[in-house]
Amino acid sequence: MNNLNGQDFVKDIYPNLSETERTRVDLAAAYHLIEYFQMSDSIYTHISARVPGDKEYFLINPYGTRFGEVKASELVTIDLDGNIVEDPCSMGANPAGFTIHSAIHSARPDLKAALHTHTVAGVAVSSTATGILPINQWALQFYHGVSRHKYEGIALNLEERERLVADLGEQNKILILDSHGLMTMGESVGEAFTLMYNLDRVCKVQMSVLAGGQPVNTIDSDVCELTYKQYKHFAEISQRDGFHAEWLAYLRLLEKVSPTFKE
Repeated sequence: MNNLNGQDFVKDIYPNLSETERTRVDLAAAYHLIEYFQMSDSIYTHISARVPGDKEYFLINPYGTRFGEVKASELVTIDLDGNIVEDPCSMGANPAGFTIHSAIHSARPDLKAALHTHTVAGVAVSSTATGILPINQWALQFYHGVSRHKYEGIALNLEERERLVADLGEQNKILILDSHGLMTMGESVGEAFTLMYNLDRVCKVQMSVLAGGQPVNTIDSDVCELTYKQYKHFAEISQRDGFHAEWLAYLRLLEKVSPTFKE
């Protein structure tokens, strides 16, 4: 059984790996987790991670792979101008993925990873004018810090990047792409994935509540503020050897159900 205190398990997952190699492992893990939790959209949508170092490169999946097929060694390296730096499978990258992710990595160097989904619940909420409603505890994690970007069609127009990053702002890590889907970003791949998992769950609950047609509870604004701050505090105290405890739990899951992500 994997050591639950995190230290030995981290050594097993990242045995003598460089920072770049560790980023590759984490990114491949995020793809497998999106597939495992049934949040993928065939070969579409995308997750990226900034390559550590001085060069402006980021990693993304080979275009045409199912998320459960992604391997750390086969990720595509691309620069912010769209030039393929490394493509082990000779499959290129999703053009819409380049538009969206190059925008994020160009404008927000504080963000190391970006994750985009087209889940049923996420697309449903993105199609409403209200966005995330503060109607339950889970939703209050997103009481602040959520931006919205108006739908402009499939993201193939590079000029959209300027408007996308302007809508995201300088601090937020959550972006609702109107009538399209969800994006989460993080200072690590683990943070971006965990935010997306929680955000999509919030969207599922919200659509279920609204479909029930019953009166919805309201929560006082001061309680909403308190709960939002409590979520941020829990994130700060949940670190284990430089990794969030929840991310390590997800990696332990993958070790059992989809261990090829590390290859």
